[in-house]
Amino acid sequence: MKYFLLLLFSYVYCFSQDVNANLRNQTFSAKVIGISDGDTMEVLFRDKPIKIRLGHIDAPEKRGTQPFGNNSKKALSDLCFGKIVTVQSEKYDRYKRLIAVIITDKNKNVNKEMLRLGMAWHYKKYSNNAEYAQLENLARKNRVGLWQDQNAIAPWLWRENKKKK
Repeated sequence: MKYFLLLLFSYVYCFSQDVNANLRNQTFSAKVIGISDGDTMEVLFRDKPIKIRLGHIDAPEKRGTQPFGNNSKKALSDLCFGKIVTVQSEKYDRYKRLIAVIITDKNKNVNKEMLRLGMAWHYKKYSNNAEYAQLENLARKNRVGLWQDQNAIAPWLWRENKKKK
């Protein structure tokens, strides 16, 4: 019995690792089944939940009550929760989330839309994409979303300040 359970566990573990390894640099369709915050979601792919971190952007933190954190989560939810989306994956981050660009069934780039709505920053530390920078600058100029707050604090600085406390 122990041998059988060990064999079963090994098979399940290896299978799940293979699915994850195969998703790097892949494009696939999946259903959005959860929204954690304005830049993190969960999709269902081949009956397996996959954590996705939206590439190129960083959204206000929901945890720690950063201003606009809940608004950002709601904006992402309104864009894609419950929908079948196209995931254009890149790589995994250190938290084993798949970094990706998400495209809706209406061919809308969710990552870019979050910037357009003023619900995220262009994450320049990990992205040098000029189009994302331009979208953030336009939202700032038009004081859209979080840019209504003259003292908006970037999420990476917010997290850093929380660690110090």
